[in-house]
Amino acid sequence: WEFRGSGLTNMHGSTGDIIFLGTFTPQLEEIFYEMTHKHDQDLGGSGSNLRTPSDCIGQARCEYACYDTQDICTHLTKEYQDELHRPAFPYKFKFKFDGCPNCCVSSIARADMSFIGTWKDDIRIDQEAVKGYVNGEFPPNAGAHAGRDWGAFDIQKEVIDRCPTECMRYENGKLEINNRECTRCMHCINVMPRALRPGKQTGCSILVGAKAPILDGAQMSSLLLPFVEVNKENDYQEIKDVIESIWDWWMEEGKNRERLGELMKRQGFQ
Repeated sequence: WEFRGSGLTNMHGSTGDIIFLGTFTPQLEEIFYEMTHKHDQDLGGSGSNLRTPSDCIGQARCEYACYDTQDICTHLTKEYQDELHRPAFPYKFKFKFDGCPNCCVSSIARADMSFIGTWKDDIRIDQEAVKGYVNGEFPPNAGAHAGRDWGAFDIQKEVIDRCPTECMRYENGKLEINNRECTRCMHCINVMPRALRPGKQTGCSILVGAKAPILDGAQMSSLLLPFVEVNKENDYQEIKDVIESIWDWWMEEGKNRERLGELMKRQGFQ
């Protein structure tokens, strides 16, 4: 970078990358060639382009992941190399992939387009394991809050009453869930992981329009598609169709330095 640019680097990007600051346009293609061909490095830009996509660890380690976050993140990174390297958008654009609604990469608050794993059938319930929690055989939250004596586990206070849509009840030693009212908040599953599991018909929800400006605070994304199957077999074509349709609209209608969420707000689509 001393030879090709200013010699200034930034090690504080939120993605953990090294950012090279300050060069001239005629140097860019030569820099890309040298870094990618001679040093085998992946490069993205920091201009009005697609930023490097990020994902949670997904099915590699997490039992809650509803789709393979790492595979789709890698596939779309390779698919959209042109959008990563050659700025053509009104402003920056970010993908983030969360395998479940626990949202470990905070896509709902930080990405112009969020892919959050979900399911469309019923939460799986192991009634014997539920009784195990109630009887104190298993620590709630997988023992994550075991540092203090919180007293006996109270399923009514710690699970039922904390359900945001009040779609659960525990009567006569049996837990019941009105799945039509469930918002997939994951609280009950996090508290009783041995007893509750996401459903088997898994996919993802697509949300759009988030950003995290320093002064204004997080602007949460808006739900666009409640459920999409994440189909590896056809190279995620359904998802790519949605992405490219949104890009076409944003590039046509967006003002300079206007994020997708700001365009949605300006045109009344939130």
